[in-house]
This record gives sequence, C-alpha cells and structure tokens, in this order.
Amino acid sequence: MSSFVLKIIALISMVFDHTGYIIFKQFSWMNYIGRLAFPIFAFQLTEGYSHTHNLKKYFFRLIIFAFISQIPYMLFLNLFTDNVHLNILFTLLLALFAITLYDKISNKYLGTFLVILCLVIAHFFYFDYGWYGIAIVFIFYLLKNKKLLMNLSFTLVTFINYFCKYIISSRIEYLLIIGFCVLALIPINMYNGKKGKDIKYLLYIFYPLHLIVLYLVHFLV
Repeated sequence: MSSFVLKIIALISMVFDHTGYIIFKQFSWMNYIGRLAFPIFAFQLTEGYSHTHNLKKYFFRLIIFAFISQIPYMLFLNLFTDNVHLNILFTLLLALFAITLYDKISNKYLGTFLVILCLVIAHFFYFDYGWYGIAIVFIFYLLKNKKLLMNLSFTLVTFINYFCKYIISSRIEYLLIIGFCVLALIPINMYNGKKGKDIKYLLYIFYPLHLIVLYLVHFLV
C-alpha cells in the first residue's frame, strides 16, 4: 500500500468524522470511522520527515497552512462546541519540531526532555489531540523499524489516553474509540514504502477547504 493510498484512506476517514458532527451535532458512528485519520496522518508525517529533501520548506508549508486553516477550523468547531483548539496542522507542526529536535540533538537525554516538553505544550495550549498527538508521531518515528514494538507502544498510549478520558467523563464512546484508533495500524502496517501519486498540496488545500464547505452546508440545509 503506497503513501498515496494511505493519504486517501485518511482523507475519507476525516471527511466521515467532520460530516458526522454536521449531521448529528454530537459524536456518532461516523466519528468512529474518523478515528482512523489522525494516526495515519501522524505516520505519514514521519515518512515525510524521513524523505523530505528540504526540511525548511516542509516546516514552512505546515506553518502557512496551519494559520490558513485556523479560521475555518474555528468556524466549524463553533457549530457544535464552545471549545477552542489549535487545528491538527499545528499539532503536526509541533510534532515535526519534536522529532527534529530529538534527531538533531546529539544528547538523547536532552532530546527526550524536549520531546516531553512538546507534549506538555500540546496539552496545555490546546493543540488538537493534545499530548497524544505528539506522542504517537514520536512513536511512529522512533520505532519505525521495530514494527511489533511500534504497534504495541501505539496501542498502549492510545489506551492510556482514551481510558483516562473515560475515567474523567464516564462516556463509553472513549473505550470504543480505542479499538477504532488501533484499526489504523492495519493500513499503516500494509505500507510498502512507495510514494505513489503526489498529492502533497492537495492535502494542505483540502483540509481548510472541506471545513469551509461543511460550514456552508450546515447553513444551507
């Protein structure tokens, strides 16, 4: 399975997720399908980091589209919640910064500390997916050549994240989410290392564009 196919799966999953909120105004069966999206995007970020020819341009694209996407994201979010978060591209940007620091700093103790600091920042500054988003990117990057350990670590961190949410809120859907997040490991482990069709800019454009479309659809129907 190529990177292109993985991205298409993630995009379809993301559209299910966001459309579900527009239709039901709350968490629904469509959002369970949507749980596949972020782990795949997180994995693809690590592949992008490993294969990019220009890391500065990679950072620049994420920064630009993260800011472009924030207003559409907030408009969409305000349709069903009063919560304010930074959109997923900011999460991926911070995760990219974290793995870059870890990779470039020779002292791995310091590198690990800085990664943990990024987790703390993501949690307290309301990045989408919070500390969990940074953690799974780091797991995919650090353990990419140790598939069994990568899968087990991802499953464990996912369990910890959503079980804690369940304990706090007593909402049973958090326990079900664990299983659907772990399902994302199936296409991730089927990845063959090939790029496939290049849809790099389509991904960046599609994210804010589909949020605007869904926002408009909400008022039209």
